[in-house]
Amino acid sequence: MTGRDQQVLRFAQDHREAAPLRFTFGLHLHQPVGNFDSVFEQHVRDVYRPILERMVDRGLAPIAMHLSGSLLEWLERHDTAFLDALGRRVADGKVELLLAGMYEPVLASLPREDRVAQVRWLHDALHARFGVLASGLWLTERVWEPDLASDLAGAGVRFVIVDDRHFLISGIARDRLHAHWVTEHGGARVEVFPIDERLRYLIPFRPPAEIGEYLAGLRDRGHRLAILADDGEKFGGWPGTLEWVYNSGWLDGFVAELQRLRAQGIATLSTFADALAHTPSAGLAYLPSASYREMEAWSLPPQQARRLAALGGELGEERLAGPEGLLVRGSHWRHFLARYAESNRMHKHMLALSALARVHFAPEGVRRAIGRAQCNDAYWHGVFGGLYLPFLRAAVWRNLAEAESALRAGQSITAEHVDHDFDGRPEWWIHSPTMSIVIAPHRGGAIETWLRLAERENLADALTRRREAYHFEAVERGEAGGVDTVSAQPALGGTPDRGDSATIAGGTASIHDIEHAIVLNALPPEDLDVRAVGIERVIAGSVTHAAFSAADYVPLASWAGADLESECLAGDREVEVLMTGDGLIKRVVIEAGGAIVVHLTWEPARYPREAWFCTELSMSRAIGVDAGLHAEVWQYDVETIAKSERGLDRTVQGVAMVASWPVTAGHATVRLVPGGL
Repeated sequence: MTGRDQQVLRFAQDHREAAPLRFTFGLHLHQPVGNFDSVFEQHVRDVYRPILERMVDRGLAPIAMHLSGSLLEWLERHDTAFLDALGRRVADGKVELLLAGMYEPVLASLPREDRVAQVRWLHDALHARFGVLASGLWLTERVWEPDLASDLAGAGVRFVIVDDRHFLISGIARDRLHAHWVTEHGGARVEVFPIDERLRYLIPFRPPAEIGEYLAGLRDRGHRLAILADDGEKFGGWPGTLEWVYNSGWLDGFVAELQRLRAQGIATLSTFADALAHTPSAGLAYLPSASYREMEAWSLPPQQARRLAALGGELGEERLAGPEGLLVRGSHWRHFLARYAESNRMHKHMLALSALARVHFAPEGVRRAIGRAQCNDAYWHGVFGGLYLPFLRAAVWRNLAEAESALRAGQSITAEHVDHDFDGRPEWWIHSPTMSIVIAPHRGGAIETWLRLAERENLADALTRRREAYHFEAVERGEAGGVDTVSAQPALGGTPDRGDSATIAGGTASIHDIEHAIVLNALPPEDLDVRAVGIERVIAGSVTHAAFSAADYVPLASWAGADLESECLAGDREVEVLMTGDGLIKRVVIEAGGAIVVHLTWEPARYPREAWFCTELSMSRAIGVDAGLHAEVWQYDVETIAKSERGLDRTVQGVAMVASWPVTAGHATVRLVPGGL
């Protein structure tokens, strides 16, 4: 090395040592479309207002903040004082506002036109309310797909924030990720900030001194940037965090630690825009389809998820956190659409209406209703209730019904033979200005969507009882002597702070620690088939109501997966779908007034004389069912036990009404009347 080279190196080292580490501190604030007002109010009180008054105003500034459009709209209706207070911090340079899709969709799951529209909606809303032209984006659930780069650039986004995992599984070393990178698609570029997973797990769950030590260590190793962006609800909304963050002294200690680091020239808070302007790019990176580590595990089917967890246990924490662990991956967010038929039904109905809205140049109100139905929370399930919360699914269907009601205005009743759910087989989609119904002949002629447009409800929205990986893990803990932790009350949403967060080696339990402590004494019931309106079976005469409702029986025959031949006859006032196969004739008559009549004919000689023929009608609520004088009608709640931020919740997902006739009858008729008989 020449003397000149040594001089340049010393100059670079001196300059590097003189520059403090820029620490970007980003928070994502969101409540789902359809959540209860009380939950919004609780989070404003316990989380969002304290972030401004007890964090930002006490020296934790500047920070970056993303408000989802659903939260922003609620605040505009219910708490403009909070928005005014936020606006003052924005104007003072204490808060940098970030974009996302307006109604917090997973952008990768949307048509490209909708991706751009969602981002521009929030851009315009922030400009109108706060006078800013935001250009950085919080990526919902950090679900990345490579073609997003061009769509984001087209929506005016300069930089996007994703997980460091996206880079690590591309083979980029962890020590190179304390910087921003460039990616492109089709020549359209965006800058990408990789979120430091270590910081996500340190803040706010570990003591401030430990966090300060980590930041100082980054600077000592010559890094210019430390990157954090995470859920704001961690600061008072998750169980135990209200007490830990604000009342136990964590926040005061954290602010004091950052002030010490700043006074010593070690680290200083920075906006993402300033970090982009004042730190060099690390270069070009192409990121694969990915999300965060937990999401990739949650999206797996239960048995594969258990195998992944077992493999992680065999590797051990050290190897799992190292280069080998990066090769161990789960699935992708989109796989939730394959795992859960109920999620896919919402998603594909949304896609169909989105395409229809573009064809007909639908007005803003219609496109906004579809946009609200794209809110991600109801489409998947991880730590939070998500898909398992009926009111979130109901909100999706309510917005889809609002949009479809406008799109169908003035039309006559029509039947389309289309592959509505993208499973490779066509369904019958029957729609009018008052209804939208999907019937699947290749699944026994079941009614899978019964959307009543004026009433804004999908009567077929009853979630199937499934086994999840955490059910098995919780039972194993129960067998080891743990106490059953399932709540006796239905899940109603929200994240109430119970003040019972465990202390872990000087810190507090994260939501993942709570997740790994849930216990069950027995596996919950698992349905025989995916639920819908009208699944026909033959059952033995010995099957009791209790056994049927627990799915603790083996049917003598089932048409749940039968591939029936079908034809449709459409008139001015009603539509009839005729389906035949496997010894069953099924006629579904959809009346213009909203009732559905199902005529069933079967072959009695195939079955024992004491058997019963039954049709199971799984719905979001009980309705009028007329099955004739000789029928027996059972009813039971469809109840799940599913993971939430509190542990496990017991939730009623709908109601099942089972009409049964002696198998010797050979035929039956059942009339379904939404308004009652």
